[in-house]
Amino acid sequence: METSLLICDYSYHSKPFVQNYRSGLTNYLFRLQTEGSCKVYLRGREYHVQAGDLILLRPGEDYALEVKDQDHSGRMSSGDYYIFCEGTWIDEWWSRTNRPVVNRIGVDEKLLRLWQNLLIEKRRGPMEENAEIMDYLLKGLCLYIDRAIAENTQSNRTVFAALRLKRFIEEHATVTFKLEEAATYAGLSLSRSVRLFKEHYGMTMIGYATEIRLNAALERMRYSSMTLEHIAETCGFSSYSYFHRVFRAKFGVSPSGYRMEERGS
Repeated sequence: METSLLICDYSYHSKPFVQNYRSGLTNYLFRLQTEGSCKVYLRGREYHVQAGDLILLRPGEDYALEVKDQDHSGRMSSGDYYIFCEGTWIDEWWSRTNRPVVNRIGVDEKLLRLWQNLLIEKRRGPMEENAEIMDYLLKGLCLYIDRAIAENTQSNRTVFAALRLKRFIEEHATVTFKLEEAATYAGLSLSRSVRLFKEHYGMTMIGYATEIRLNAALERMRYSSMTLEHIAETCGFSSYSYFHRVFRAKFGVSPSGYRMEERGS
């Protein structure tokens, strides 16, 4: 395989903890803080790492971790996911761009799911783990890390906020959600969110969600035997009558008529 996942795990510390690699790491290290805080010493600097901070280190770099700070309630807490890996693909990926050693990306649920899937596969043990699955998952994680870094280091705050709104809609379009939830996710008021999204993408947030829902409905109509009522429900439409109306307005044919045409072709 072009990648090798050596260690993938989760750690949590509620008592003082120290870890040192003063002689230098022998492999790549990815570490995502998901809870609490800690101190790390990297490249001659001390960093106060909090939830949502991602550390990326290459072989040969010094690394030290220290958990000792208490929060305002007097509790000590530090939780993180971490990976040690190597491989020619990882070498090539690392050389593509210069990434900060500490990246503020937030606790991204999609990234966590990739990480958790890797962890589960690794825990199957050498008799059951699938090296090919881990290879693809690790590559996917690396590529998603780059996307997360790029999206969270936008120099223009309004561009970043608009992108946050867009990502929220893409993730939640096929379920019922409120525009206020998207606004909160982007850290904006509802009125500001509505204006900003229209300015950047030329359509309303509801319009964008509807486009995603319709595309999802088309896929289900083409490739599944689900009823049209079930398709409407699972694609985020509040009722079949609303789905019917929106679909006809967009495609000039009813959902049932579209499905008949597809099956007849």
